[in-house]
Amino acid sequence: MDETISTSETFAETWAEPQTAALSQAELDQLTEALIKALKTVFDPEIPVDVYELGLIYKVDLSDDKDVLIDMTLTAPGCPVAGEMPGWIEDAVMTVPGIKSARANLVFEPPWDPSKMSDEAKLALNMF
Repeated sequence: MDETISTSETFAETWAEPQTAALSQAELDQLTEALIKALKTVFDPEIPVDVYELGLIYKVDLSDDKDVLIDMTLTAPGCPVAGEMPGWIEDAVMTVPGIKSARANLVFEPPWDPSKMSDEAKLALNMF
């Protein structure tokens, strides 16, 4: 019985220890800024605005090993570059120093609509 209490106390002590991330906050901030800058180099060929400002990037996950997983969408499911745009996104992300891998997944839920655009994109497209 004492052994069980000792194990529980050890587990509790271990559980209460602060967890450290492999990436420091400063490194995470720098990578986030660099990833956004890279994403802003990819443009929808039919719209003169980058995919980030258009609101086509739904989620960017960065692992501690610097693997990037992106959920993105298109302005319309029948977009003529649907087969190519994820590759453009992956290529752009891979230009960020230190990134190990990039994968862009096309998702269509929720569907894209103009409300997802930034004010910058709306201004560029005269949509105010």
